[in-house]
Amino acid sequence: MGFNKENYKRIKEEYDGKYLRAQEAARLRRAEVHVALPEIEKIDRELAATGFKIFDATLRGDMSGIDAINAENAALQERRAEILKIAGFAPDYTEIKYECEECGDTGTVEYSMCKCMRRRLVEASIESSGMSDLIKRQNFANFSLEYYNQSPEIQKRMTTIYNFLKSYAENFEASKAGNLALFGGTGLGKTHLSSAVAGAVIEKGNDVYYISAANLFADFEEKRFGSSSSYESTGEIDQYFTCDLLIIDDLGSEMINQFTVSCLYNVINSRLNHKKPTMISSNLTQDEFRKKYWDRISSRVFGEYLVLPFVGSDIRQKKIK
Repeated sequence: MGFNKENYKRIKEEYDGKYLRAQEAARLRRAEVHVALPEIEKIDRELAATGFKIFDATLRGDMSGIDAINAENAALQERRAEILKIAGFAPDYTEIKYECEECGDTGTVEYSMCKCMRRRLVEASIESSGMSDLIKRQNFANFSLEYYNQSPEIQKRMTTIYNFLKSYAENFEASKAGNLALFGGTGLGKTHLSSAVAGAVIEKGNDVYYISAANLFADFEEKRFGSSSSYESTGEIDQYFTCDLLIIDDLGSEMINQFTVSCLYNVINSRLNHKKPTMISSNLTQDEFRKKYWDRISSRVFGEYLVLPFVGSDIRQKKIK
């Protein structure tokens, strides 16, 4: 799927506006200089005619004439720069000044997306992912495995999980990535590594959306009934079905009823059918998850998801100490 379509449309319009503003700003500066320095306006008219003169000389086969035109052009450019300097203007004052000289604020270079536009799309994707602040603070580079040194077994397990998730993110392809279920108590690093995965997957140009279980169900309730809820709504529900990677955090903290179970089943089953990967995390144990959710959900999670059991002790408490 690639970058979010709405983000792409918005950023493309942003680039169109930047390009036009740069052109207009240069036009106004030229008009300012022409009023202040009429000789510059005369030179600019002569320079503007250079292309036609060369074309005409080419048709006539007058190669020496082309050399003379180029020499005249160079002399005019030199005279123009001298006049601007004497008047206190920078030599490039009337030139178009783009934010990105490589693409000229068009967003493309030789029919390919410019790196500046790609960076802007990545930033927009992070902003719309639902975990902008987390992604900025939590990544693979600042995830420390030292907090899992309680025993060799715990250290080995968490090192394996860390390496797997890092590889998952770096090699992410929406159609092949597969689904993940992160289980374990609070403070074991599930959210940190989910943020790290989201950031790395977005950097590859994918559309990622993060939502807490409570807010996901609030969105469905608002969509269904059009009423307010006790949770802050995060928008329309289409993104839960269409994004390249959906991350549902803190499953099991919400109130379980027929409506929430139906919503969760709808999201999970639809994404499975369309081969769109989902990552879920829960503070529940696997047995608690099976008891809390109906069989049609737990059977899909434990049958179609790779389960990653987080172990250790609460990292937040260790950091406080």
